[in-house]
Amino acid sequence: MNACLRAVVRAGIHSGLTVVGVYRGYTGLIAGETGELNLSSVSGIIHRGGTIIRTGRCPEFFHPEGRERAYRTLEAQGIEGLIVIGGNGSYQGAWLLHQEWGVPVIGVPGTIDNDIAGTDYTIGFDTAVETAVACIDKIRDTADSHERIFVVEVMGRHAGFIALETALAGGAEAVLVPEYPEFTGEDVCTRLEAGKRRGKRSFIVVVAEGAASGVEVARLIAERTGAETRATVLGHLQRGGSPTVDDRVLGSRCGAAAVEALRAGETAKMVCQRANEIVLADLEIAWQQKKPLDRALYELVNVLGS
Repeated sequence: MNACLRAVVRAGIHSGLTVVGVYRGYTGLIAGETGELNLSSVSGIIHRGGTIIRTGRCPEFFHPEGRERAYRTLEAQGIEGLIVIGGNGSYQGAWLLHQEWGVPVIGVPGTIDNDIAGTDYTIGFDTAVETAVACIDKIRDTADSHERIFVVEVMGRHAGFIALETALAGGAEAVLVPEYPEFTGEDVCTRLEAGKRRGKRSFIVVVAEGAASGVEVARLIAERTGAETRATVLGHLQRGGSPTVDDRVLGSRCGAAAVEALRAGETAKMVCQRANEIVLADLEIAWQQKKPLDRALYELVNVLGS
């Protein structure tokens, strides 16, 4: 998100605008925690994970009174447009602020889950996958040396995008994702047993947290196969670290495009990447449509891991 923030500030200033940062998300907007950002404010941040203006959940923004207080902050400070970096919840808040108070808003997709419909990729997804794959590469060394099975649980409460790409890039033997619940832990055991009969000595299984508990899957595998099995839960490790080149480029392109969209009079839109082009789409798509998981990639994991 820092790459996007940097682009918003510098593209805005380049266009003659004054850019104001809102700290701690909607909570800060309600509380009036804002400050003007200049070129120096975003110097040396493109390589840093997270966001220097911080973020947070804001239950108060679910209520009309909270949104009115947020609008009064914008009004008092003469802020004429709002760029929101986030996911579905952030987008819905921005949309309501536009609908109720007429605030021009543009959304930028920022979530490691990559589950926002309308865009191919979201800021943070590539970095999260790279982090998970790097961990699996290290775990694979131990799995091979000790002839063990490792179950790696990655983030993804409602979507399996991280799990799927991590499994494919990490050479996993199986993957469990919430989109395809028909493939279960029992099916994983059957696949691993077939691999053992062929002489395979170690296995990696990737599990999205929304599909199953990695610890429970590891216990099932150990009980069913008798093989020594370990579970590793990567958790919030995936949310930090220096962003990848792809995330820095995507954030920079989206941030600059969001500024241009506001300048052109657009509102209630989100900046999207489709086929490597930056385009605009209606903000409502993000929560009205469910982004499908690529079935072909899922089947490829099964083919290559068999």
